[in-house]
Amino acid sequence: MKTLVLGLGNPILSDDGIGVCVARELENRIDGQDVKVEEIGAGGLALLHELAGYDRAIIIDAIQTRDGEVGQVYRLGPEAFDSTRHAGSPHDINFATALELGKRLGVPLPRQIVIFAVEVEDVTTFSERCTPKVEQTIPVVTDMVVQELGNDHSS
Repeated sequence: MKTLVLGLGNPILSDDGIGVCVARELENRIDGQDVKVEEIGAGGLALLHELAGYDRAIIIDAIQTRDGEVGQVYRLGPEAFDSTRHAGSPHDINFATALELGKRLGVPLPRQIVIFAVEVEDVTTFSERCTPKVEQTIPVVTDMVVQELGNDHSS
């Protein structure tokens, strides 16, 4: 199964870079020709382009919820974002809308998409490091992704 592991975020905006940090850790742990680990700092249509052509995608990103505890990790499917469809800005579209557009245009999207979202504290401070509680989740999420992939892809 051709799989994309995609770390999202901006690596110079503190906790927003959690997806990129995990992707960098995974590059040293994933050993499978059918698994590609990538980093991207964009969403919307750029994300749609990255996902095209894969059978499965595992996405790691930051999330901030009203009642979440910093460092908490959520395993979500794309349907968790259905209520946000069409809520993007006029300049770009959000994840749910990008997926819907891709389906309507016949883009070959992954049949399975899993999102590991890490509850974060700070996504506005310029820093190449995550806050301490979020930094502690990097090995946890890395292990979760390796487990999601299965033992045949870990070294």
